[in-house]
Amino acid sequence: RVEAFRDAASAMEQEKEILLEMIHNIQNSQDMRHISEGEREELNLTANRLMGRTLTVEVSVETIRNAQQQESLLHATRMIDEIVNKLLDDLEDAKMRLLSLYGACTSDVPAGPIDQKFQSVVIGCAIEDQKKIKRRLETLLRNLENSEKSITLLEHQKSAARQSCNSKQD
Repeated sequence: RVEAFRDAASAMEQEKEILLEMIHNIQNSQDMRHISEGEREELNLTANRLMGRTLTVEVSVETIRNAQQQESLLHATRMIDEIVNKLLDDLEDAKMRLLSLYGACTSDVPAGPIDQKFQSVVIGCAIEDQKKIKRRLETLLRNLENSEKSITLLEHQKSAARQSCNSKQD
């Protein structure tokens, strides 16, 4: 029963993360640009209210770690944070580095390179921490992918608008 209780709490932690990501994606959706100002404001108010209510829920499953596992977790977290902090400087490089970290966390054969140093650090972590690290990398990569799609759509809209203006001038 204790393991079932921990599993249920972990599932609730994950569900909270998913809900927050969904609300965030809705707020930053391209579709929000295609609705009236009033509807957009109402949706943003609702999304902010839901975000606030979701953030009031605290679910925590503590992982028992020895000193070496604690040090490995801190090291892995620092490595990921370092890449995230440099994300805006070079988006493509950061994405490639995150993919190599993710490749180190998966048992599947990754499409790209594997960060061997990160892999050895993650192996030193507790199993639950390994899963959380992998989920964090998946979320970061998904958010990057969504950001790239938004940027591409905006660039496409800008170039279409420029072409339309150029056609009218001709």
